[in-house]
Amino acid sequence: MEEPSIRHSTASTIIVMVCTFLSRLFGFVRIAVVGAIFGASGEADVLNAVFTIPNNLRKLMAEGALSSAFIPVLSKSIVQNPTQTRRIVQNILSFQGLVLVPMLILSVVFAHPIVKVLLDFPELDRTLLSTKLFQWMIHYLLLVSISAVLMGVLNAHHQFLIPAVTPILFSVFVISSVLLLWKQLGIFSMVVGVLVGGIAQVLFQLPQFFSHGYTLRPDLRFNNPPFRQILRQWAPVVLTASIYTINEQIAIRFATALEDGSTSAMSNALVFWQLPFGIFSASVTTVLFPRMSRQAGASDFQGVRRTVEYGFRYLIILLIPSALILSLLGKEVIAVAMQRRNFTSTHTLLTYNVLVGFNVGLLSVGAFNFFQRFFYSLDDYKTPLQTALFVCGLDIVLSYILKETPLRVSGLAYANSIAFTLGLFIMYVKTDRKIGPLDLQGILKTLWKVGLACIPVTALCMLAKLYMGELWKEGSSLRGLGFLLLTGMGAGSLLLGMYKALGIDIVRLRKEKPGMEV
Repeated sequence: MEEPSIRHSTASTIIVMVCTFLSRLFGFVRIAVVGAIFGASGEADVLNAVFTIPNNLRKLMAEGALSSAFIPVLSKSIVQNPTQTRRIVQNILSFQGLVLVPMLILSVVFAHPIVKVLLDFPELDRTLLSTKLFQWMIHYLLLVSISAVLMGVLNAHHQFLIPAVTPILFSVFVISSVLLLWKQLGIFSMVVGVLVGGIAQVLFQLPQFFSHGYTLRPDLRFNNPPFRQILRQWAPVVLTASIYTINEQIAIRFATALEDGSTSAMSNALVFWQLPFGIFSASVTTVLFPRMSRQAGASDFQGVRRTVEYGFRYLIILLIPSALILSLLGKEVIAVAMQRRNFTSTHTLLTYNVLVGFNVGLLSVGAFNFFQRFFYSLDDYKTPLQTALFVCGLDIVLSYILKETPLRVSGLAYANSIAFTLGLFIMYVKTDRKIGPLDLQGILKTLWKVGLACIPVTALCMLAKLYMGELWKEGSSLRGLGFLLLTGMGAGSLLLGMYKALGIDIVRLRKEKPGMEV
């Protein structure tokens, strides 16, 4: 199969970005509906805390660890031995079933002690409610894990549209379920939406999955050499992902022990933070990870280095202004999206403070994840594991300290940003040693130009906020939405104009060569 060019990768990245934007837009609607009906404390804290458990575990059995382990093997197999790929996928799906089904049964039986360990609600009624929700929501793990395998297979074949559209279905079903069933089922209406949405994610991808000759038929012959290689790679990846999962769960536990609304503030802030992260960082990584894996499989290490440089610069260009604009307009964005009914201006301010803390590390987390995939493409799983131990250990220590300061729950976000920034520096140095010096001069030049371009954008946002005053306190309104649209479009247009004036081209790359200008 012909290796797609950088130009083709750029087009695929843009497609994924557009679909991810729509997915995040529906995600905003989802949290706005949940926030309006259930508020941002009490039962909403329980709902958000419980959902993080299967959501974090999916990183071990779904698009995080397992995908990171099998996509490099699958991508190389498609090039070197296409007929073998079908059996590899059957082995993966069978393995997931053997691991997850017993795990889900045990989770239901021992739900109460599991919840007591993972969450720290002081009230008995919240702990009991958490247990009941957990017994249902944990089954989402199996559905999202199957969906992630289908998604990884399609991405390995350079088909990104269907996998990118799939998450939209999840939000649609959750929104519909909450709106239609909340009076009858209360917060359990979201459980229905989560499970039905998980089923829809699987069914939507199956036609394209089947079109490549794959099946869902179990294959328990695990002596397949490529599958055994995946398991060998999966072990260190799952250990790495486990460290992050434990770290995130500790952060949630810290939040549940703080003031009312802290857990919801963290969950809601992450949804807004994930808008640029999902659109830009995840899209760039999704498209370039299979490419790096194929280049590594063909021993094209010069090509790998070009792809790494390209991806890192692309992330700088996209994530720095995203973090800046989201911080400047954060209160207005949150108020328009969520501030209605039971979600008050106090909740908006608390969510905003947490969001700013996460924004500080937006580039660091995005680039860190990208470099992590780079090492996986080279079958190096030791480096990401060692770095993960450092990052998560530092994050926990800083979180423990900062949550006791006036920052409170937002201190957890700042701790995360600081830890990943230091982790990114380590990853960059180790990448430099692994494949030879990256074009540091070109990267710093891009960073300098982006910083210059952000100056007038900052001025425009500050002037607009000064003119409109504390409009965000009015909550969700047409006036607030109009302000956001006008200011956002103005800031985006000004940024693109500055990028053009400074010679930064984020859409079209004329030449594929080392040191290419972006």
